[in-house]
Amino acid sequence: MPDASGKPATAGTVAEIEAVIRTYFDGLHEGDVEKLAAAFHPVSHLYCEKDGGVLDVPREQWFEMVRTRPSAASRELARDDRILLMDISGPETALVKVACQIPPRYFTDYLVLTRTGEGWRIVSKVYRVEERG
Repeated sequence: MPDASGKPATAGTVAEIEAVIRTYFDGLHEGDVEKLAAAFHPVSHLYCEKDGGVLDVPREQWFEMVRTRPSAASRELARDDRILLMDISGPETALVKVACQIPPRYFTDYLVLTRTGEGWRIVSKVYRVEERG
């Protein structure tokens, strides 16, 4: 896939980003804040629509919610997480659209990543959740 200059992203870059996304998926399913912390930059925030406005959740606030709820793995909930789109605009920025679930909640996430001195990290998550059955 080409970046904004038209040059294809290297296989190494794609693999590095995919590894971050897998860590995110594992952390989400397992309720493992350490894995989530490895994927999300310390300044990251999560955003979603709420009551006609935008809910802004800092990373640490989200981590506290994850710590206090039973994980999908502990409840033996079905796991289905997928990368739907990866757009790498250059050597330091990317957007990844994913689908994941914690039934009965099904998510579409738009993850913005930046390459830092520590590697690729998610700096922003905008998500939509749908409740089913």
